[in-house]
Amino acid sequence: MFLSGARFTQLQHGVSSLGKLKKKSQFGGIGLLIDGVLFAISSEGELYLRGSSHAEVLFKAKGMENFIYSKRGIPVTLRYYRVNELLWRDQKQLFEYMQLAYQYTMEEIIDRRKMPLRIKDLPNLGIALERQLWKVGISKVEELRMLGAKATYLKLQQHKKRTNVSLLLALAGAIEGCHVAVLPEQLRDELISWHSEWMQQDSDHHSS
Repeated sequence: MFLSGARFTQLQHGVSSLGKLKKKSQFGGIGLLIDGVLFAISSEGELYLRGSSHAEVLFKAKGMENFIYSKRGIPVTLRYYRVNELLWRDQKQLFEYMQLAYQYTMEEIIDRRKMPLRIKDLPNLGIALERQLWKVGISKVEELRMLGAKATYLKLQQHKKRTNVSLLLALAGAIEGCHVAVLPEQLRDELISWHSEWMQQDSDHHSS
């Protein structure tokens, strides 16, 4: 369920100075974007603003609640904060918050492009996995992205025999920049079926 027509019109009016508001499916709801920048989500008739850096601090201080997205029954807390009734009534403040959400998301995207993160800083990965990747010759985020989840997984598998589909999905999430629980459905399914085929071939190879 999306926002009411009146509320969507109110939002369009509020961000008209920034650009045209577009919609796309996101986290089981509808994402709101301007120039490809996702800064808000509507789910079950509610609106949630993205909390990046200082915006997040402000939203929390105002008592705005996190968006909890349930993926296959697993609740995932996202950095989006609910616009309450009080804020809907205070149009000036609402528009300010929307602009903050947009600006800080923009800044975050620009920073991410500039800053070569370490592998351990990517979603789903940590220092232990970063070290394992170093051992197989993958030391930079760019190398991981270029190789892709499947090739990286195979490299790890050759190095240490204990690998499983969860690792493959974690790597894919890291490359996509999302928590493994919110990996796009299509990608998840494709990886799971690739993994089971590969496991089958591997066991056939060992038994022959």
